[in-house]
Amino acid sequence: MPSPPDEAGPYDLLGVGLGPFNLSLAALADGVPGMRAVFLEQADEFHWHPGLLLDGTTLQVPFLADLVTLIDPTSRWSFLSYLREHDRLFRFYFYERFHLPRREYDDYCRWVAHALASTRFGSRVEAVRWQPGSGLFEVTVWDGQLRTVTARNLVLGVGTEPVVPAAFAGQHGPRVFHSADYRQARDRLAGAGHVTVVGSGQSGAEVFTDLLRAQPTSGHALAWITRTPAFAPMEYSKLGLEQFTPDYVRYFHGLDQRTKDALVPGQWQLYKGIDGQTIAEIYDLLYERSIGGAEPDALLLPNVTIEAVDPGGTGAGPDGQRSYLLRCRHGDQHRAFTVGTDAVVLATGYAPRRATLLDPVADLLDLDSGGRFRIDERYRLATADELTGRIYVQNAELHTHGVGAPDLGLGAWRAAVILDDLTGGRAHRLPRPAAFTTFGSPSGAGR
Repeated sequence: MPSPPDEAGPYDLLGVGLGPFNLSLAALADGVPGMRAVFLEQADEFHWHPGLLLDGTTLQVPFLADLVTLIDPTSRWSFLSYLREHDRLFRFYFYERFHLPRREYDDYCRWVAHALASTRFGSRVEAVRWQPGSGLFEVTVWDGQLRTVTARNLVLGVGTEPVVPAAFAGQHGPRVFHSADYRQARDRLAGAGHVTVVGSGQSGAEVFTDLLRAQPTSGHALAWITRTPAFAPMEYSKLGLEQFTPDYVRYFHGLDQRTKDALVPGQWQLYKGIDGQTIAEIYDLLYERSIGGAEPDALLLPNVTIEAVDPGGTGAGPDGQRSYLLRCRHGDQHRAFTVGTDAVVLATGYAPRRATLLDPVADLLDLDSGGRFRIDERYRLATADELTGRIYVQNAELHTHGVGAPDLGLGAWRAAVILDDLTGGRAHRLPRPAAFTTFGSPSGAGR
């Protein structure tokens, strides 16, 4: 049986999960007068996409998009403070780059995560129950023993999980895996005559680049297949980036849900494209390997859907027998064809992880017609009136707040909005409108 609730009394805020977004909230909550907060993470230590911490990869946002700086650049938890703590300020100064190596961002977050007093690793939240008599959430936690913790408010940062396309369901061989596991599973590709990468977001591009660099040594023939119409760059123009401002988030949230659902798929280049530097490196490698009349042993196929996977098929190339036969269809030509391969890396994205811990309060949640959370402008879940505690979410609001939901550049601002709501505006000053673009009809315009 769980032990009694904490004798110290309830927390003002209990966070579930410690990815960058809840870590940002924990960092900005540190030092807020009168706030008692705790953040629980089931893993034993901080991890941020460890399977994609490849040499040469960088964040797609500038270093100012750390955990705190865009809200509080004086915070002790800023990236510049991390550099000072580790005697790296001069080295970063001469590095002269705006975008951090991904491995350094992970190390920075790890430093913050394990230094904050409010973080608890090795603590798995099993269930959340609402106690109307006390007006508190009762949270069941496993950290070596089962116990209960009480809190007035919750924030969910349980993250996302890898998506496996239906065609690959049941394909559990060691050489079919998601890009989330790429760095740890890369050795499994040794000896494979042909490797296919599926998906053309940044992760897919980085995996393909890594394989392409190694190709002279590995001998892999390569294929890169994606449903998107092109291997397209991510939107990175200065005005285009204004769609990752609080101004656009507020505009998007004010639209009706049908319009939101229609908008998001068409905005894929805002958050599912490839950075220009990676595209350039891929092209340069292919170009250099075509010198002297040679052709790179790489097949790039946009606008193609993999409809089914057969084991032990015969490939289309000269190598004959392959481990898998990918049954494909071209989107514009509606033409079916096959690609034979020995290994597949699925860079097919992520989906919000279902928060099963909320099952005990499921009947108190107000969901939309699609079974999704209704989330207000301040990131609170809509609930029944009797549930007076607040449940906030982070990176589960793509359908309500738009493409900025997974963007690291908006993480500190969203955390500050949540703290502002919790404290009645006493935590941090929220920035004034930042965009030059007017989203929506200008005020005072004629009808």
